[in-house]
Amino acid sequence: MRKGLLKKILINVVFVLLVIVALGMIFNRPIKNELIKSYHPKITRQTVAKTERRQKAQTKRHKQNVSYDFKKVKSLDFQTAARARMNTNAIEVIGEILLPKSHIHLPIGLGVANNTLALAAGTMRPDQQMGKGNYPLAGHHMVNRHVLFGPLYFKTQVGDRIYLSNMTKVYQYKVYQRKFIAATRVDVVRQTKRPIVTLITCDATGAGRLMIRGKLQKSYRISHATPKLKRALLGPVNN
Repeated sequence: MRKGLLKKILINVVFVLLVIVALGMIFNRPIKNELIKSYHPKITRQTVAKTERRQKAQTKRHKQNVSYDFKKVKSLDFQTAARARMNTNAIEVIGEILLPKSHIHLPIGLGVANNTLALAAGTMRPDQQMGKGNYPLAGHHMVNRHVLFGPLYFKTQVGDRIYLSNMTKVYQYKVYQRKFIAATRVDVVRQTKRPIVTLITCDATGAGRLMIRGKLQKSYRISHATPKLKRALLGPVNN
């Protein structure tokens, strides 16, 4: 009698555990997306200035949180998203990127550390300057076309505008190239003479890359932006 009861309890426990695991697998992706989308920091000039000071001084915090080692970049799983969401101070925010037509509005963080790319677009070289030469940014391609650089794959087209801002100035670019390239094409990250922005994300297979390039049209102080653009840039980012 006792053995039968223990067997029944054991079967029930195993069944419950299997249900929990199954539910976790089913809802893993939606929960991960919600974790990412819930990050809505309001980026200010003070935020960027603090990052710039840490970058210049090469502080311990800067060195711990900023990496340009592409080989260490991993696929964005639930654990990485959760860890990044609980440790947002690890993102060294240097500005923001806005593509109105694609509904992309993200913070720009220094480097391509996994915690940074979980919630932001990341710079790909340590010497980058907005409006000068090539300004490459990496971002995760998500199945969800509304998260991170997911809209870049599904929505961004030649002719669209890209805005970068360091919260002092706005740099307005116009997309002139949309191209699929091999993952080995590190040359697209290199400096150029003409001022362009290069956005890189994975293609649908994950084996290749989608590259979006825009040429600089003009730059101006954020105070001179149109009221609509100023409201967007000075408000919380919208993942």
